[in-house]
Amino acid sequence: MSMIQTPHINAPKDAFGQTVLMPGDPLRAKFIAETFLTDAKLVNNIRGIQGYTGTYNNVKVSVMASGMGMPSIGIYSYELFHFFDVQNIMRIGSAGALNLDVKIRDLVFGMGASTNSNYASQYGFPGTYAPLASYPLMKEAIHQAEKLNARYHVGNVLSSDTFYNDNPNANEAWQKMGVLCVEMEAAALYMNAARCKKNALAILTISDHIVTGEETTAQERQNSFTQMMEVALNTAVAVEK
Repeated sequence: MSMIQTPHINAPKDAFGQTVLMPGDPLRAKFIAETFLTDAKLVNNIRGIQGYTGTYNNVKVSVMASGMGMPSIGIYSYELFHFFDVQNIMRIGSAGALNLDVKIRDLVFGMGASTNSNYASQYGFPGTYAPLASYPLMKEAIHQAEKLNARYHVGNVLSSDTFYNDNPNANEAWQKMGVLCVEMEAAALYMNAARCKKNALAILTISDHIVTGEETTAQERQNSFTQMMEVALNTAVAVEK
């Protein structure tokens, strides 16, 4: 069996399914594998970034943590796309709501990912690039959310490099432009997918509300966002058919 060893993943070339779900938290990856996947096996644990592969409804599916921030998901998604023949990566993570119509535990599908990051500079654009989700993945995920009667929103999200921003008014400009929520990874994932001609989607659960101050606990974020997980898993199965 051919082994692939990158700086961050050490696994057989066929260790991953065509679709990989990527939460930020390694413990959330473990929870998904143990809760939803059949015969899940740990296929990567370098730096504690746990990756598992099993089956869901008889389809081979993988789940691996991305870590926090665009540099981290940029590394892991690049290696999965380039070296392990992964075709689809769905980020499944938490986000902070910026819009009053978006409520705690709502789902958000990131149609586009605005960013304050300099990640795109590596491509040498003569202008500003707009990172977008892959439409077939997004269309199927919305269909799966509707089947589960989930409350969801579709639109622009903010992928931010700064969790603690020195400017207390930094979110106001994004709010004015209708950005739904803020997270820290989607834009880099979307750019990597576009460059590799692969597919990517961010499915987010609102864990806290930046406007109202409502929030969930760390334990809830790790274990209770099962609707988002089911939408992603059902999407993974549907796109394999």
